[in-house]
Amino acid sequence: MPTKTPPRRANKKTGREDLHVKIADQPAAAPDIKPGEGGRYVYGIVEAKESTSFGKIGIGGQGDMVYTVNYQDIAAVVSKTSVYIFDPTRENALAHEHVIETVMKSYTIIPMSFGTVFRTDDDIREVLKSIYTSLKDVLHQMAGKLEFGLKVNWDRDQIVEELTHSDEEIRQFHQEITRKHLQSTYLARMQLGRMIDKALVERSSQYVREIYEALRSVCVASRDNQPIGDKMIMNAAFLVERHREAEFDQVVNRIARKYGKRLKFKYTGPWPPYNFVNIRLKLERVTAS
Repeated sequence: MPTKTPPRRANKKTGREDLHVKIADQPAAAPDIKPGEGGRYVYGIVEAKESTSFGKIGIGGQGDMVYTVNYQDIAAVVSKTSVYIFDPTRENALAHEHVIETVMKSYTIIPMSFGTVFRTDDDIREVLKSIYTSLKDVLHQMAGKLEFGLKVNWDRDQIVEELTHSDEEIRQFHQEITRKHLQSTYLARMQLGRMIDKALVERSSQYVREIYEALRSVCVASRDNQPIGDKMIMNAAFLVERHREAEFDQVVNRIARKYGKRLKFKYTGPWPPYNFVNIRLKLERVTAS
């Protein structure tokens, strides 16, 4: 039975659509920020009318206060920083995530890409103003929703062993090779290998279809990511309404019990909707024509 791993994630990731914003009079290169001056590290966007602070948990290990920069009824969650470019070290990634985890306890947060830094609060307000309608739409779509990750691995050797007994064509061919002592026959072994590979692909697709079908009724949306390594057959993200989290948990555990030792489930979350929204603010110098 899978246990839900608490949120700990490094730099992410892919999104459905990146939002590129062109801002006049902003430098294309990193500005020259003097130590202790300027710089606002942006963690994400929330819907909030009032200014809010979340404690001295800012990235960089200096105990910087995390607070909101508001424009109308939306806000950027930020902290001050004297550093313009952050290396994606484990320490920095975890600090970035810790802020997002803290905020998402009370708000739906649209996470920003790691390392997003602006010069001043006013610059951030200008960005919020310029893409206000788009941000409101995204916040509305993601309101009250959480992301969960599900990775499914199998023991390939165990599945191959099962196939040699359960798949009639493979079983007969394997017996024929054994009976006729053709283990050293290269072409025969190659043919058996192709048959097994084909059966593995079909079995993997069957398992993945069954898992998605079982979870379809308890999620809003899903996204299929590229499996990692030979053992992983499924690497998916699911968007779930917050009030249905327990129900989603139950279904995941029920599926895991169904497959027993045949499949191993790694279940993580809750996360902000990393896989369903990705906003990258791209600063470009606007030159006169």
